[in-house]
Amino acid sequence: MDLEIGPEDPRAPDVSALLARHLAHAYEVTPAAHVHALPAERLQDPGVRMFGARHAGVLVGVGALRALDERHAEVKSMHTLAEARGQGVGRALLRRLLAVAAAGGYQRVSLETGTMAAFAPARRMYLAAGFRPCEPFGDYTVNPYSICMTLMLCDGPSVVGGALDSAG
Repeated sequence: MDLEIGPEDPRAPDVSALLARHLAHAYEVTPAAHVHALPAERLQDPGVRMFGARHAGVLVGVGALRALDERHAEVKSMHTLAEARGQGVGRALLRRLLAVAAAGGYQRVSLETGTMAAFAPARRMYLAAGFRPCEPFGDYTVNPYSICMTLMLCDGPSVVGGALDSAG
């Protein structure tokens, strides 16, 4: 799929609509107390950089990078439209987020995702990119619904290619 990936405003109508789908999906498959997806207004924080993937001008995926401190960033709000899944949208967004993190001097990028079957493709993608399970960070807790993962940028297979290009 031919994609253009660039910065997005979470308040833009198509971005906020996709983020609403992301939140709805999270609440469909995860107990409410364990949904950590951010609503659009929280993605407007100055420490967050939001990106979108567009195919022929249509928004098909989003992802964000949130600064945790000067060396550690978090992947947030990764979501691909159901009709565009399996076509490399998530991998392309993750490549961009990791490249932005590396260019910004971050040494570590972490994330939290669900343990349910609905999140299995995301977990496979993150593992293929070099992320490994880790202890909870920030406000996350050990629980049966979440898994935290981390990638030391100097240890990853390739921030802008490698395993991400061939991951299923």
